[in-house]
Amino acid sequence: MPKAIWNGAVLAESDETIVIEGNHYFPPTAIHTEHFKPSPTHTVCGWKGLASYYTIEVDGKQNPDAAWFYPEPKKAAKEIGGYVAFWKGVKVEG
Repeated sequence: MPKAIWNGAVLAESDETIVIEGNHYFPPTAIHTEHFKPSPTHTVCGWKGLASYYTIEVDGKQNPDAAWFYPEPKKAAKEIGGYVAFWKGVKVEG
């Protein structure tokens, strides 16, 4: 089962991830929300739409904008609406 891990903590785990462009997108129900803080950062993907970000916090350490999601993706990416993906040193194993 894929797990997202950073600073020794499991941030998300699910056997129902969706892999797009090499990134595992975890369903919202798989996220351990205590480690996620909303970020003001937004970026735009030409075919997925407007992305929002989370800063990850574990044991007082922060990893700014290390997780992203598409709250209202474009039609071509509708399957990942609300799903969360990771980067910036977050390891996805499994």
